[in-house]
Amino acid sequence: MKLTWQNALILTSLLTTSQLLQAEPLTAKQYGDFDRYILALSWQTGFCQSLYERNRKQPAECKTQQEQSDKRAFLTVHGLWPGLPKSLAARGVDEKRWMRYGCATRPAPNMAEVRGSQKCQAPAPALSADIARKLADVMPGAGGQSCLDRYEFAKHGACFAFTPDAYFGAMVRLNSEFKQSAIGEFLAVNYGKVVTRQAFHNALEKSWGEKAVKAVKLTCNGNPAYLTEMQISLVAAKINAPLNASSFAAQHNSGNCAQQFRLDAVGY
Repeated sequence: MKLTWQNALILTSLLTTSQLLQAEPLTAKQYGDFDRYILALSWQTGFCQSLYERNRKQPAECKTQQEQSDKRAFLTVHGLWPGLPKSLAARGVDEKRWMRYGCATRPAPNMAEVRGSQKCQAPAPALSADIARKLADVMPGAGGQSCLDRYEFAKHGACFAFTPDAYFGAMVRLNSEFKQSAIGEFLAVNYGKVVTRQAFHNALEKSWGEKAVKAVKLTCNGNPAYLTEMQISLVAAKINAPLNASSFAAQHNSGNCAQQFRLDAVGY
C-alpha cells in the first residue's frame, strides 16, 4: 500500500497516543496550587528572522537552519510555564514578577536566578536518553551551545520538583498534538505565505473549538509582520490528557499580530 502523507499522519497520531498512555504524568510536588500553564511554541523561522533583523547574536540552530520537507517541523518548543501559585500570590508575589523571575522569585521560591544571556550556567536537567532525543527534535535550543532546556527547567520547573522527563515529555507531546491538528496542517500549507488572523483562528477552532482561539496569544515582529511565537493557556488540571475543547483557558491578551502576518520561511 502506498503510504500517503494523510496515512502517515494517522499512523504518527496513533503512535503518539500509544506513547502518551505510557508517559510519566506531569505533577507538581510543591507549589502545585496554580490553575494554568502557558505552552510557548515558536515559529522557528520567524524567531531566527527577528534575531537577524535586530542584529542580535544568532544561536547555532539559526545559523544552520535548513528547509524541511514537513513544514510543521518549524513549529518548535520554547517552554511550558506554570502560572502563579495561589500560595505565592498570598505572600505578595504578583503576575509580573512571577513571569520575570519564575523559580527565583522572592520571598519564595527564592531559587538561584539564571539569566537568559547565561543559560548554560544552569544545571543540566537529568533527562533519559529517550526524552533527550525527542526533545532535541522539537526544541532546537536544547543542549549544545544554547542550553535552552537548562534555562527553562531552572526558571519554570525546578521549584515545582517536576521530574525532568515528565516536564519535557509533556512539551514534546503537546508540540506533537499541535502539529497533528488542523492548525498544524494550516501552518504547513501556508508556509512562507501571508495569512489572515481570521484564517489562523478558523484553523484553531477546527482543531479544538472556540475556547482554543481565546486561549492563544500571538507574537509578531517586523514590518510587514511575521509570526515568531504563540503562547497557549492550558488548564493545569488537564495537562496530562490529550488536548480537547476543555483543555484551554482564555487569556486577556491576544498578542500583537495584526489582521495579516506572514509565516516566515527559511532564509533572511
